Amino acid sequence: MELRHLRSFVAVADELNFTRASERLHVSQPALTAHIQELESELGVQLLERNRRGVKLTPAGMVFRRDAGSILQKLIEAEKTAQQVARGEAGHLRIAFVASAAIHLVPSIVMEFRRLYPAVTLELLNLRTVEQIARLEEGRLDAGFLRLPVTSKRLEIMPIHKEPFVLVMPLGHRLAAKPGFRPEDAEGEEFLAYGRQWAPAFFDTWTAIFESCGVTPRIVQETGEMGTLLALVAAGAGIAVVPRGLVKKSGETLVMRDLPPRSPSSVIGFACRAGERTPLLTKLGALSRTMGRRASKED
Repeated sequence: MELRHLRSFVAVADELNFTRASERLHVSQPALTAHIQELESELGVQLLERNRRGVKLTPAGMVFRRDAGSILQKLIEAEKTAQQVARGEAGHLRIAFVASAAIHLVPSIVMEFRRLYPAVTLELLNLRTVEQIARLEEGRLDAGFLRLPVTSKRLEIMPIHKEPFVLVMPLGHRLAAKPGFRPEDAEGEEFLAYGRQWAPAFFDTWTAIFESCGVTPRIVQETGEMGTLLALVAAGAGIAVVPRGLVKKSGETLVMRDLPPRSPSSVIGFACRAGERTPLLTKLGALSRTMGRRASKED
């Protein structure tokens, strides 16, 4: 049984007329008749009753018309989906993000991507940078929004959002109102930190700002969540260095102090497996870069 047999039968069943059916399919009437005969022979049942008054479906023909129509409709849908996937307009993506990016960056990207490509389904996971790298390299994630810098020969990594680091402290802290703040002023202070084990290069970047000024941060507590870190600072447990946009959108009552000009920035990157950027990932990456840069300007 071939698709031409199903198409021929459905056309005759709908038109109940071989002449109109042959015109609809743009085939000769003898060829159409042959298709129906071949189909009935293969099934071993009569699907159509033919007489001088016209064509009529048998009970078996009525059931077969319904099922054949469903098969052809699924074929049309399959063709459409395959074409959409090839164009990067349909499919499924497994995407991870660091929790802090979910506060001010990832939601807007996801909402815009869903608006542009409603046929794409997204699986969203909150994972730390080191966990994302492992899953991306193993092929268990399609894309990730992670903290840079990151080095991996197996990944393509594109910076999409940049903002300055700030030093945060609770209200009333001795450094909160100190004029002309410098990193050296934090000597001896108790620091809280986003754990190095979760984003090693991120940790090394901000500590290097102080070390370049002769100050080694005395870290008394590490945490695996930026939100927890800010809550601890607000409670008076210590001071911390975090991305500025995170503080502005956290809802915590904190004081921010700028770090020296030309200090390294906090950067979020878009990552996927090297050499495996599908049309769908290409569209997501391009949108992420555009919206990330826009957010950087706003921050």
